[in-house]
Amino acid sequence: MHIISDIRNILLTMQNMLGPKCKELEGEIKSLMKVWFSIIASLCYCYFISSNIPKGKLRLLSLTPVLCLFTFLPLQLSYVLPTGITAFLITWLTSFKLILFTFDLGPLSSNPPKSLPFFLSFACLPLRGITQNQNQPYPSNQTHQNHSKDNVRKEKLHFIIFPIKALLFGVLLMGLNDHKQKLNHTVIVGLYCILVYLLVDIVVGLCNIVANAALGIELELPSNEPYLSTSLQEFWGRRWNLIVTNLLRHTIYIPVRTALSRTVLGPQWASVPGVMASFVVSGIMHELLFYYVTRAAPTWEVTCFFVLHGGCVVVEFCVMKWLGVGHKGMLHWAISGPVTVVFVVATAVWLFFPPLLRDGADERALEEFRNLVDCIKETF
Repeated sequence: MHIISDIRNILLTMQNMLGPKCKELEGEIKSLMKVWFSIIASLCYCYFISSNIPKGKLRLLSLTPVLCLFTFLPLQLSYVLPTGITAFLITWLTSFKLILFTFDLGPLSSNPPKSLPFFLSFACLPLRGITQNQNQPYPSNQTHQNHSKDNVRKEKLHFIIFPIKALLFGVLLMGLNDHKQKLNHTVIVGLYCILVYLLVDIVVGLCNIVANAALGIELELPSNEPYLSTSLQEFWGRRWNLIVTNLLRHTIYIPVRTALSRTVLGPQWASVPGVMASFVVSGIMHELLFYYVTRAAPTWEVTCFFVLHGGCVVVEFCVMKWLGVGHKGMLHWAISGPVTVVFVVATAVWLFFPPLLRDGADERALEEFRNLVDCIKETF
């Protein structure tokens, strides 16, 4: 009892030492802790209870309350970045992993079962999980050595690039805070494109570093230099936000393609509706994430952005298939690369960012960043 009383007195003393800016953040931090406590408790239920229920409808029924809870939890938060990141990690990624887990698929399923820390890490964090095909032979020593060398190179690259990206993100945010009023609207939205790219890489990269340090899980690069893409297929399929790409591939694309390959479309063209379905689902999930952040009714502009890109990917695929060219395309990379990047940025300025800018989510995020900086200054 004396220990509990001492801890309580220490916490009260620390609370009294907080400046006004820190006290503004205190309520959000408490809400964030409650939300993540609920997430961990729900995933423990999935690990101890749902995993022992036969796969299929019964397991899905047992997971339904958790999926519903994960849909409502981000509404308990009010700050832009904590709300957006929690919704991205839990409402989208974790929920989709649990859907795969329903059928003993995905990173949460393994034989023998994962330990609880590994299960929680793969559920909460943006980790793909590597599963080997049982029909494939065990890799040779040479293959294993090449794989190990590739992982070492990947880890070194990650630890070099990650702090640079974090520093650049902070510099750009401080620059926007100080000089936004002087900048042209197009320049501001262009900087937002860079900030979104850096934010996704920082969040996913930080989760990878934590998982690697705590559990020895192999690092995975969150993105593969998307600004070097020479086609939309390459941008969305092999370079941008690889964790989401991999998850959509297994939850949407493969099931749709498999189901339609038995129809008149055949296996060759069944990938077309699979691609469109993946982009439509991605658009709907982004609408949900934007709703959590803005609390405004969806305008469906973001869904149109992804449907447009899905349609362009399908056209690109059909043209390349008709002309018999590979994924590198018909044009030289010096032409196709800038065209691809400009098209992605231009359509993002047109359809992706307006819902956020219209409801002032960017201004709120910058204000939250200023409060955080002021809180750190007051504390130290």
